[in-house]
Amino acid sequence: MNLSVGIVGLPNVGKSTLFNALLKKQQALAANYPFATIEPNVGIVPVPDTRLIQLAEVTKDEEKMSNTPPIKSATVEFVDIAGLVKGAAEGAGLGNKFLSHIREVSVIAHVVRAFEDADVIREGSTTPDEDYKTIQTELILADLQTLQKTLDNRKTEAPKHAVAKKLIEQLNNGTRAFDVSLSEEEKELAKDMFLLTAKPEIIVLNVTESEYNESVIIERISSYSKVIGLPEDRFVVICAKIESDLAGLDELDQQSYLAELGVTSSGLERLIKKAYELLGLISFLTAGEKEVRAWTTRKGSSAPEASGEIHTDFIKKFIKAEVVSFDDYIATGGRKKARDLGKARLEGKDYIVRDGDVIEFKIGS
Repeated sequence: MNLSVGIVGLPNVGKSTLFNALLKKQQALAANYPFATIEPNVGIVPVPDTRLIQLAEVTKDEEKMSNTPPIKSATVEFVDIAGLVKGAAEGAGLGNKFLSHIREVSVIAHVVRAFEDADVIREGSTTPDEDYKTIQTELILADLQTLQKTLDNRKTEAPKHAVAKKLIEQLNNGTRAFDVSLSEEEKELAKDMFLLTAKPEIIVLNVTESEYNESVIIERISSYSKVIGLPEDRFVVICAKIESDLAGLDELDQQSYLAELGVTSSGLERLIKKAYELLGLISFLTAGEKEVRAWTTRKGSSAPEASGEIHTDFIKKFIKAEVVSFDDYIATGGRKKARDLGKARLEGKDYIVRDGDVIEFKIGS
C-alpha cells in the first residue's frame, strides 16, 4: 500500500530542512529564499518499527542462522512541495503547478513556522495561526473553483450537483471538505472531484531547539489547537534542525540524544504515526529466513485483503492464515514453539487483521 505525505507550507518555514532530515541526506535544496524548491522532491522513508529487530533476533535463533535475516520496513513516500504564497489559487508564485502536486498525495503535512530566527526570511509569514489560515484559504479557493466547474458542467447529474452545492456552502464558511459531514453515498460522489481540502491534514509546528521537550510540546499543541480551532490530534510538534542533527547519528546515539532533550520519540516517528492514524492504517508482520518485514494495510482489512499487499494474486488463492500475535511470537521464541504451545491460530477469510499480527499465509496454486 502506498502512503504518501505531502509537505506543504509558506516559504522558509522549514519544509526542505525537515525533508532532508527525513531522507537522511541532502536531496532537497534547503536555501534561505522563496521557491528554493521548484519541482517536488520525492523520497521513500522507512517506517520506524522496533518490533522488526526483535523478530529478526527470534528468527535467527529459531532457524539457527549465523546472522539475522534482512529487515524490510514498511515505507512512506514524502513529497517536498514548494512553498505556497497568498494568491496561489490564482497562480501567484507558481501556485497552480504546486497545487496540482498536492492532489496526488494521501496526507497533507502542513508545516507552520512556530520559531523565531532573524536570519531566516519571513516570506508572507506572520504568526503560526495566520500562516495556517493563509494556506487553508488558498486550498479552499482552489477547491471552490473545482466545485464551480462541477456545477457549471451540464453533464453533472443531480445527486453530484447537490453534493457540490453542499460543499461550496461549507467551504465558503471556512470549513475544509474533510470536516464536512457527508453520507457514505455523498463521499463516493465527491471522490472524483479530487478536492485538496478533502485530504487528511497534519499540522506540523516547527519549533526552536530550546522548546523541544515533552512538556513544551504538550503545551504548544494545546495552545495552537485553541488558536487555530482544530482538535489536538491533528497536531505534531517537530524541530527541523534537531531532526537534521538526528539524521546523522546511528540508532543508539539518536536514542541518547532524544533522552537528553526529554522526548521519547523523534518528530519523524510521531509524524508517520499520525499519518497512519488519520488514514486508518496498521502494520502486519512476516518473518522467515529470507526476510523479516512489515506490511501496511487498512484497519479492518480481512486476511485475504491483507495478503493482497504481498501479492494481488494471493487474494483469490487465499486458503488460510496462520496468525501469532507479536507478543506471543516473541515470548514463545518463534512460530514453531508458538504452534506447540497453542499460540498459533489458523484463521479463515473472515478474520480481521490486527496491528502487530505475525502472519504466514497459506496460498493455493
